This record gives sequence, C-alpha cells and structure tokens, in this order.
Amino acid sequence: MPLFPSQEWLDEYVVMIKASPDYAAAAETWEGDITYVFEAEPEKGVPEDVYSWMDLWHGDVRAHKYGVTKEEGEAAKFVIRAPYSRWKEVIKKELDPIKGMMQGKLKLKGDLPTIVRYVKASNELVNLAANVPTDFVDEQ
Repeated sequence: MPLFPSQEWLDEYVVMIKASPDYAAAAETWEGDITYVFEAEPEKGVPEDVYSWMDLWHGDVRAHKYGVTKEEGEAAKFVIRAPYSRWKEVIKKELDPIKGMMQGKLKLKGDLPTIVRYVKASNELVNLAANVPTDFVDEQ
C-alpha cells in the first residue's frame, strides 16, 4: 500500500481521479490548479512541509507533482494547507474538507465561493482519497 504522504500515494490518487466518471461530471467546468500542503509534524513522521500540486481541468488531471518547491506550490490558483494529522482526518473521512475550511482547520488561499460552488467535486475528491489503499507514515 502506498505511504501517505508520498509520490506513490499521489500517483494512485490521480489514477483514481482520472478513472472517476462521478468526478468528471461534478468538475466538468472546473478550471484551476491546486496545491495541497501537508504541514510538518516531526513527531508524526513528517519532518517538513510537503507540497503536492495538481492541474485539475474540466474533470481531469492534466499534470501532477509531488514535493514541489514552496514557491511553485504557492503559485497555484488554490492552496489548501493543514497539518499532516488534519489531512489524515480528511482521508479517513473524519473531517469534511469544506467544513474544515469554514472552521479554520484547513486553510485556503484562493476563492472560497468557487470551492463551495464545486462542493460535489470536492466531496468526490475526498471519496477517492479515502479509497486509495493507504499506509499512514505515523502508523508505521
């Protein structure tokens, strides 16, 4: 099983996104790249911030990169950041990402109304992440 966070995990996640007709339908008019920032929690096995970038375009992933520089990651149209343990909660479906953003548990740089308008696509991304067979770095 891929370790989260890692290139292998992101690759598997992208394969699932590309294969999802539900995501394709929900995001058919979405345009914009997104960076997920997994903030450092050294005590949990994440010694530094990790930037994971995806170019999401009309229900597809045109490109993705794991471990991009901070500058490259922060240049995305949308940046969602949270400590590793919060992302783990999202992947395990213990935290709804939209509610998490509203509560300040996930920090968004970008237009929140756009994210809210695509809540179905966001939920599908979470569902797909939850279906990636995952080993978490702090459970090794």
